[in-house]
Amino acid sequence: MAKIRVTLVKSTIGEVASVKGTVAALGLKKIRSSKELDDTPVVQGMIAKVKHLVKVENI
Repeated sequence: MAKIRVTLVKSTIGEVASVKGTVAALGLKKIRSSKELDDTPVVQGMIAKVKHLVKVENI
């Protein structure tokens, strides 16, 4: 299965609780923290919700 690397590039301060929860569910805690995840429709939906806060790279 394809992998993607998701990196938090902007703070979640001032965001609504659902956005903060989505970032936490992706496994991101601090700015510049990264996680390698499987490229599934569920993960793509989560990324779409927080696309203004993260950077996505194909691995």
